[in-house]
Amino acid sequence: MKKRCVMVLIGIIIISLTGCAQKKTENITVVLDWVPNTNHTGLYVAQELGYFEEEGLSVEIIQPSEGGSADLIAAGQGEFGISYQEQVTYARTAANPLPIKAIAAIIQHNTSGFASPVDRNIITPKDFEGKKYGGWGSPMEIATLKGLMESNNGDFNQLEMVDIGALDFFTAVESHVDFTWIYYGWDGVSAKLRNVPINFISLKDQDENLDYYTPVIIASEDYLAKNPEIARKFLNAVTKGYEYAMENPEAAADLLLIDNPEIERDLAVASQEYLAREYQGDASQWGIMNQSIWENYSQWMFDHGLLENKLDANEAFTNEYLPQ
Repeated sequence: MKKRCVMVLIGIIIISLTGCAQKKTENITVVLDWVPNTNHTGLYVAQELGYFEEEGLSVEIIQPSEGGSADLIAAGQGEFGISYQEQVTYARTAANPLPIKAIAAIIQHNTSGFASPVDRNIITPKDFEGKKYGGWGSPMEIATLKGLMESNNGDFNQLEMVDIGALDFFTAVESHVDFTWIYYGWDGVSAKLRNVPINFISLKDQDENLDYYTPVIIASEDYLAKNPEIARKFLNAVTKGYEYAMENPEAAADLLLIDNPEIERDLAVASQEYLAREYQGDASQWGIMNQSIWENYSQWMFDHGLLENKLDANEAFTNEYLPQ
Protein backbone atom coordinates (compact mmCIF):
# COMPACT_ATOMS: atom_id res chain seq x y z
CA MET A 1 0.00 0.00 0.00
CA LYS A 2 2.79 2.38 0.97
CA LYS A 3 4.66 1.51 -2.23
CA ARG A 4 1.57 2.26 -4.28
CA CYS A 5 1.08 5.62 -2.54
CA VAL A 6 4.72 6.51 -3.16
CA MET A 7 4.35 5.66 -6.85
CA VAL A 8 1.19 7.75 -7.12
CA LEU A 9 2.94 10.66 -5.41
CA ILE A 10 5.91 10.39 -7.76
CA GLY A 11 3.52 10.36 -10.70
CA ILE A 12 1.80 13.51 -9.44
CA ILE A 13 5.16 15.25 -9.01
CA ILE A 14 6.28 14.28 -12.52
CA ILE A 15 3.03 15.53 -14.02
CA SER A 16 3.34 18.78 -12.07
CA LEU A 17 6.93 19.30 -13.17
CA THR A 18 6.00 18.54 -16.77
CA GLY A 19 3.18 21.06 -16.58
CA CYS A 20 5.53 23.70 -15.17
CA ALA A 21 8.00 23.05 -17.97
CA GLN A 22 5.28 23.41 -20.56
CA LYS A 23 4.09 26.68 -19.04
CA LYS A 24 7.54 28.27 -19.00
CA THR A 25 7.38 31.71 -20.59
CA GLU A 26 10.04 33.64 -22.45
CA ASN A 27 10.47 37.27 -21.40
CA ILE A 28 10.55 39.65 -24.37
CA THR A 29 11.14 43.41 -24.53
CA VAL A 30 9.90 45.36 -27.54
CA VAL A 31 11.38 48.84 -28.07
CA LEU A 32 9.11 51.26 -29.92
CA ASP A 33 10.33 53.91 -32.36
CA TRP A 34 8.32 56.73 -30.81
CA VAL A 35 5.40 57.26 -28.45
CA PRO A 36 2.65 54.60 -28.75
CA ASN A 37 0.30 55.17 -31.69
CA THR A 38 -1.76 53.24 -34.22
CA ASN A 39 1.34 52.04 -36.07
CA HIS A 40 1.84 49.85 -33.00
CA THR A 41 -1.74 48.65 -32.51
CA GLY A 42 -1.04 45.04 -33.49
CA LEU A 43 1.43 44.73 -30.63
CA TYR A 44 -1.08 45.95 -28.07
CA VAL A 45 -3.84 43.77 -29.52
CA ALA A 46 -1.57 40.73 -29.22
CA GLN A 47 -0.87 41.74 -25.63
CA GLU A 48 -4.48 42.33 -24.60
CA LEU A 49 -6.02 39.33 -26.39
CA GLY A 50 -3.45 36.88 -25.09
CA TYR A 51 -1.78 36.08 -28.41
CA PHE A 52 1.68 36.47 -26.88
CA GLU A 53 0.69 34.31 -23.93
CA GLU A 54 -0.55 31.59 -26.29
CA GLU A 55 2.96 31.49 -27.78
CA GLY A 56 4.60 31.26 -24.35
CA LEU A 57 5.83 34.86 -24.40
CA SER A 58 5.70 37.53 -21.71
CA VAL A 59 6.10 40.82 -23.56
CA GLU A 60 6.97 44.29 -22.27
CA ILE A 61 6.55 47.22 -24.67
CA ILE A 62 8.75 50.24 -23.92
CA GLN A 63 9.50 53.61 -25.50
CA PRO A 64 13.02 54.31 -26.79
CA SER A 65 15.72 56.51 -25.37
CA GLU A 66 17.21 59.28 -27.50
CA GLY A 67 19.51 56.73 -29.16
CA GLY A 68 16.58 55.09 -30.92
CA SER A 69 15.54 51.47 -31.20
CA ALA A 70 18.29 50.30 -33.59
CA ASP A 71 21.12 51.06 -31.16
CA LEU A 72 19.26 49.42 -28.28
CA ILE A 73 18.40 46.27 -30.22
CA ALA A 74 21.95 45.95 -31.53
CA ALA A 75 23.23 46.31 -27.96
CA GLY A 76 20.90 43.60 -26.66
CA GLN A 77 18.71 46.00 -24.67
CA GLY A 78 15.59 44.49 -26.23
CA GLU A 79 14.72 41.44 -28.27
CA PHE A 80 12.61 43.21 -30.92
CA GLY A 81 12.21 46.83 -31.95
CA ILE A 82 10.21 49.13 -34.18
CA SER A 83 12.30 50.94 -36.76
CA TYR A 84 12.06 51.97 -40.42
CA GLN A 85 13.86 51.07 -43.62
CA GLU A 86 15.92 54.24 -43.63
CA GLN A 87 17.31 53.56 -40.16
CA VAL A 88 18.10 49.92 -40.93
CA THR A 89 19.85 50.95 -44.15
CA TYR A 90 21.97 53.56 -42.34
CA ALA A 91 22.79 51.07 -39.59
CA ARG A 92 23.96 48.34 -41.94
CA THR A 93 26.05 50.54 -44.25
CA ALA A 94 27.82 52.71 -41.65
CA ALA A 95 31.58 52.57 -41.06
CA ASN A 96 30.77 50.62 -37.89
CA PRO A 97 27.64 48.74 -38.97
CA LEU A 98 24.95 47.56 -36.57
CA PRO A 99 23.98 43.89 -37.09
CA ILE A 100 20.21 44.45 -37.13
CA LYS A 101 17.70 42.98 -39.55
CA ALA A 102 14.10 43.82 -40.49
CA ILE A 103 11.76 40.85 -40.02
CA ALA A 104 8.34 42.34 -40.86
CA ALA A 105 6.84 45.44 -42.47
CA ILE A 106 4.13 46.97 -40.29
CA ILE A 107 2.72 49.04 -43.18
CA GLN A 108 3.10 47.80 -46.75
CA HIS A 109 3.53 51.21 -48.45
CA ASN A 110 5.00 54.53 -47.36
CA THR A 111 2.13 56.65 -46.01
CA SER A 112 4.32 59.65 -45.17
CA GLY A 113 4.67 62.94 -47.02
CA PHE A 114 4.83 66.71 -46.72
CA ALA A 115 1.79 68.47 -45.28
CA SER A 116 0.82 72.13 -45.09
CA PRO A 117 -2.26 74.24 -44.38
CA VAL A 118 -4.04 74.98 -47.68
CA ASP A 119 -3.50 78.74 -47.28
CA ARG A 120 0.26 78.23 -47.81
CA ASN A 121 -0.47 77.21 -51.42
CA ILE A 122 1.98 74.30 -51.45
CA ILE A 123 0.69 71.97 -54.16
CA THR A 124 3.91 70.55 -55.63
CA PRO A 125 7.54 70.35 -54.41
CA LYS A 126 8.36 73.41 -56.55
CA ASP A 127 6.10 75.38 -54.19
CA PHE A 128 8.60 74.75 -51.38
CA GLU A 129 10.47 77.75 -52.77
CA GLY A 130 10.30 80.70 -50.38
CA LYS A 131 8.77 78.57 -47.62
CA LYS A 132 9.89 77.37 -44.20
CA TYR A 133 10.19 73.64 -43.60
CA GLY A 134 10.07 72.31 -40.04
CA GLY A 135 12.05 69.15 -39.36
CA TRP A 136 14.63 67.53 -37.13
CA GLY A 137 17.85 68.21 -39.02
CA SER A 138 18.34 64.83 -40.69
CA PRO A 139 20.51 64.46 -43.82
CA MET A 140 17.67 62.35 -45.23
CA GLU A 141 15.32 65.33 -45.02
CA ILE A 142 17.74 67.53 -46.94
CA ALA A 143 18.28 64.90 -49.64
CA THR A 144 14.57 64.17 -49.99
CA LEU A 145 13.53 67.81 -50.17
CA LYS A 146 16.35 68.70 -52.56
CA GLY A 147 15.67 65.70 -54.79
CA LEU A 148 11.94 66.38 -55.02
CA MET A 149 12.43 70.09 -55.65
CA GLU A 150 14.98 69.52 -58.38
CA SER A 151 12.77 66.96 -60.12
CA ASN A 152 10.01 69.60 -60.13
CA ASN A 153 12.28 72.41 -61.39
CA GLY A 154 12.46 73.98 -57.96
CA ASP A 155 15.40 75.82 -56.38
CA PHE A 156 16.38 74.13 -53.11
CA ASN A 157 18.39 77.20 -52.09
CA GLN A 158 15.15 79.12 -51.75
CA LEU A 159 13.86 76.77 -49.03
CA GLU A 160 14.47 77.68 -45.38
CA MET A 161 14.86 74.72 -43.03
CA VAL A 162 13.98 75.10 -39.34
CA ASP A 163 14.58 72.57 -36.55
CA ILE A 164 11.28 72.22 -34.70
CA GLY A 165 12.33 69.38 -32.39
CA ALA A 166 9.33 67.56 -30.95
CA LEU A 167 6.66 70.11 -31.95
CA ASP A 168 3.57 68.48 -33.40
CA PHE A 169 2.37 69.34 -36.90
CA PHE A 170 -0.44 71.70 -35.85
CA THR A 171 1.65 73.72 -33.41
CA ALA A 172 4.53 73.93 -35.89
CA VAL A 173 2.51 75.22 -38.86
CA GLU A 174 0.45 77.60 -36.74
CA SER A 175 3.30 79.95 -35.94
CA HIS A 176 6.72 78.49 -36.83
CA VAL A 177 6.86 76.94 -40.32
CA ASP A 178 4.85 76.41 -43.49
CA PHE A 179 5.04 72.62 -43.79
CA THR A 180 6.41 69.49 -42.16
CA TRP A 181 6.85 65.77 -42.86
CA ILE A 182 3.98 63.69 -41.45
CA TYR A 183 2.46 60.23 -41.45
CA TYR A 184 -0.94 60.69 -43.07
CA GLY A 185 -2.42 57.94 -40.88
CA TRP A 186 -1.89 60.12 -37.82
CA ASP A 187 -1.59 63.85 -38.54
CA GLY A 188 -3.49 63.68 -41.83
CA VAL A 189 -6.38 61.90 -40.17
CA SER A 190 -6.18 64.29 -37.22
CA ALA A 191 -6.41 67.28 -39.58
CA LYS A 192 -9.70 65.91 -40.94
CA LEU A 193 -11.09 65.46 -37.43
CA ARG A 194 -10.10 69.03 -36.56
CA ASN A 195 -11.54 70.40 -39.81
CA VAL A 196 -8.13 71.81 -40.72
CA PRO A 197 -7.78 71.64 -44.53
CA ILE A 198 -4.31 70.56 -45.61
CA ASN A 199 -2.38 69.86 -48.79
CA PHE A 200 -0.48 66.59 -48.71
CA ILE A 201 2.36 65.60 -51.02
CA SER A 202 2.79 61.82 -50.79
CA LEU A 203 6.37 60.60 -51.16
CA LYS A 204 5.42 57.37 -52.92
CA ASP A 205 3.40 59.33 -55.48
CA GLN A 206 6.35 61.62 -56.22
CA ASP A 207 9.02 58.95 -56.68
CA GLU A 208 8.56 55.16 -56.68
CA ASN A 209 11.97 54.80 -55.02
CA LEU A 210 10.53 56.56 -51.96
CA ASP A 211 7.86 53.93 -51.45
CA TYR A 212 9.86 52.24 -48.70
CA TYR A 213 8.86 50.31 -45.58
CA THR A 214 8.13 52.50 -42.60
CA PRO A 215 7.81 51.26 -39.93
CA VAL A 216 9.34 47.77 -39.70
CA ILE A 217 10.01 45.28 -36.90
CA ILE A 218 13.70 44.57 -36.28
CA ALA A 219 15.89 42.19 -34.29
CA SER A 220 19.62 41.62 -34.01
CA GLU A 221 21.22 39.00 -36.22
CA ASP A 222 22.73 37.32 -33.17
CA TYR A 223 19.36 37.02 -31.42
CA LEU A 224 17.70 35.62 -34.55
CA ALA A 225 20.46 33.06 -35.05
CA LYS A 226 20.16 31.84 -31.46
CA ASN A 227 16.38 32.10 -31.08
CA PRO A 228 14.69 31.40 -34.43
CA GLU A 229 11.67 29.69 -32.87
CA ILE A 230 11.05 32.56 -30.46
CA ALA A 231 11.17 34.97 -33.40
CA ARG A 232 8.57 32.84 -35.20
CA LYS A 233 6.35 32.68 -32.12
CA PHE A 234 6.63 36.43 -31.68
CA LEU A 235 5.64 37.14 -35.28
CA ASN A 236 2.84 34.58 -35.12
CA ALA A 237 1.30 36.56 -32.28
CA VAL A 238 1.99 39.96 -33.85
CA THR A 239 0.54 38.85 -37.18
CA LYS A 240 -2.66 37.83 -35.40
CA GLY A 241 -2.68 41.24 -33.72
CA TYR A 242 -2.48 43.16 -36.99
CA GLU A 243 -4.96 40.87 -38.72
CA TYR A 244 -7.40 41.55 -35.89
CA ALA A 245 -6.76 45.29 -36.26
CA MET A 246 -7.49 45.07 -40.00
CA GLU A 247 -10.76 43.25 -39.42
CA ASN A 248 -11.87 45.12 -36.28
CA PRO A 249 -10.42 48.66 -36.39
CA GLU A 250 -12.62 50.24 -33.72
CA ALA A 251 -12.21 47.34 -31.28
CA ALA A 252 -8.46 47.33 -31.94
CA ALA A 253 -8.28 51.05 -31.19
CA ASP A 254 -9.97 50.44 -27.85
CA LEU A 255 -7.41 47.74 -27.05
CA LEU A 256 -4.61 50.22 -27.85
CA LEU A 257 -6.19 52.72 -25.44
CA ILE A 258 -6.14 50.30 -22.51
CA ASP A 259 -2.40 50.83 -22.10
CA ASN A 260 -2.34 54.28 -23.70
CA PRO A 261 -5.35 56.23 -22.38
CA GLU A 262 -3.68 59.55 -23.21
CA ILE A 263 -4.54 59.03 -26.91
CA GLU A 264 -7.81 60.68 -27.98
CA ARG A 265 -10.29 57.94 -28.83
CA ASP A 266 -11.74 59.69 -31.89
CA LEU A 267 -8.25 59.99 -33.37
CA ALA A 268 -7.34 56.41 -32.48
CA VAL A 269 -10.48 55.03 -34.15
CA ALA A 270 -10.22 57.19 -37.27
CA SER A 271 -6.51 56.44 -37.64
CA GLN A 272 -7.18 52.74 -37.15
CA GLU A 273 -9.85 52.74 -39.83
CA TYR A 274 -7.36 54.35 -42.24
CA LEU A 275 -4.53 51.94 -41.38
CA ALA A 276 -6.79 48.88 -41.59
CA ARG A 277 -6.48 49.28 -45.36
CA GLU A 278 -2.76 50.06 -45.27
CA TYR A 279 -1.19 47.45 -42.97
CA GLN A 280 -1.25 44.70 -45.58
CA GLY A 281 -2.18 46.80 -48.60
CA ASP A 282 -1.80 44.83 -51.81
CA ALA A 283 0.62 42.26 -50.36
CA SER A 284 -0.12 38.54 -50.14
CA GLN A 285 0.10 38.64 -46.34
CA TRP A 286 0.79 41.07 -43.53
CA GLY A 287 4.44 41.81 -42.85
CA ILE A 288 6.00 40.44 -46.03
CA MET A 289 8.73 42.51 -47.72
CA ASN A 290 9.99 42.75 -51.27
CA GLN A 291 13.70 42.81 -52.12
CA SER A 292 13.24 45.38 -54.89
CA ILE A 293 11.87 47.89 -52.36
CA TRP A 294 15.04 47.55 -50.29
CA GLU A 295 17.29 47.75 -53.33
CA ASN A 296 15.53 50.73 -54.93
CA TYR A 297 15.48 52.89 -51.82
CA SER A 298 19.04 52.08 -50.75
CA GLN A 299 20.25 52.89 -54.27
CA TRP A 300 18.37 56.20 -54.09
CA MET A 301 20.06 56.92 -50.75
CA PHE A 302 23.48 56.01 -52.15
CA ASP A 303 22.97 58.14 -55.26
CA HIS A 304 22.10 61.12 -53.05
CA GLY A 305 25.24 60.74 -50.97
CA LEU A 306 23.51 59.45 -47.85
CA LEU A 307 25.34 56.14 -47.52
CA GLU A 308 29.02 55.37 -47.01
CA ASN A 309 28.60 51.99 -48.67
CA LYS A 310 26.01 50.25 -50.83
CA LEU A 311 23.50 48.09 -49.01
CA ASP A 312 23.37 44.32 -49.40
CA ALA A 313 19.58 44.03 -49.39
CA ASN A 314 19.68 40.29 -48.74
CA GLU A 315 21.33 40.97 -45.39
CA ALA A 316 19.03 43.81 -44.38
CA PHE A 317 15.71 41.98 -44.22
CA THR A 318 14.13 38.54 -44.14
CA ASN A 319 10.62 37.07 -44.41
CA GLU A 320 11.61 33.69 -42.94
CA TYR A 321 10.13 34.28 -39.46
CA LEU A 322 6.67 35.27 -40.70
CA PRO A 323 3.91 32.66 -40.55
CA GLN A 324 4.14 30.33 -43.54
